[in-house]
Amino acid sequence: MSAHDLIPLSPLLYLPLVHTALAEDLGAAGDITSDSIIPDTTMVRVTLASRQAGCLAGIDIAEAVFKQVDARLQVEKFCKDGAALCPGDTIAIISGPARAALTAERTALNFLGHLSGIASATARMVAATEGHKARICCTRKTIPGMRALQKYAVRAGGGANHRFGLDDAVLIKDNHIGVAGGVRTAIARARAHAGHMVKIEVEVDTLAQLEEALLEKPDIILLDNMSNDMLRDAVRINNGRAILEASGNVNLDTVAGIAATGVDLISVGALTHSSACLDLGLDFDWAG
Repeated sequence: MSAHDLIPLSPLLYLPLVHTALAEDLGAAGDITSDSIIPDTTMVRVTLASRQAGCLAGIDIAEAVFKQVDARLQVEKFCKDGAALCPGDTIAIISGPARAALTAERTALNFLGHLSGIASATARMVAATEGHKARICCTRKTIPGMRALQKYAVRAGGGANHRFGLDDAVLIKDNHIGVAGGVRTAIARARAHAGHMVKIEVEVDTLAQLEEALLEKPDIILLDNMSNDMLRDAVRINNGRAILEASGNVNLDTVAGIAATGVDLISVGALTHSSACLDLGLDFDWAG
């Protein structure tokens, strides 16, 4: 996704997390190191830079951290979320009270590095599937409380979002099918309960289950842990009737082959639960 196409995340979604993170770090006594060593009158100019290649996500959240610590801190941003980064790229310049900049540093980098790591991993997956129609999606395998931010980071990397919670779409998994007594029964019950605006997706493990599911006309079918040969057969059997989503054993080594089978979506839980932080840092230039 182009940095210009990405819709910014609402402050309503991240300011409570910023407050919680700062309260956790400051504790009852505040930053006793910076407060005891750095006079409040000391000013600083800080360069926020990338130390490795990747994709940026979370710059507005990092800015909010600095502003929450001290409104006198000024953040001049040179990159937007979704931008490709090279080592040494300047992302922003922070200027103002040195004490406040030091207090905010770790919390700001925690958010920015984590979210940029997700965006970077997503961008690599997207690049690996270029030329195929399949879109890379995240899942609900997110850090509690961080889902909206992590899913935003996936979008910054060019990926797409799966459902945000249990209440915005029906996803019938294998355990639901087992308890309900079968694929068709589970889909029929879901359709009778859900409103006309709610999409219904069902997970299948075999081609026989796929054919059974298609009789009930679900909106999406999740093809779980199928080989590429099975995925190609599934695409042929489906013949465009439902959206097909592949899941399981997806990584940079396998994703291109999965995309080449003709599926519509590829969901990757590792994007949000296992992506490494992008290495970003603050370089201080003391102004006196």
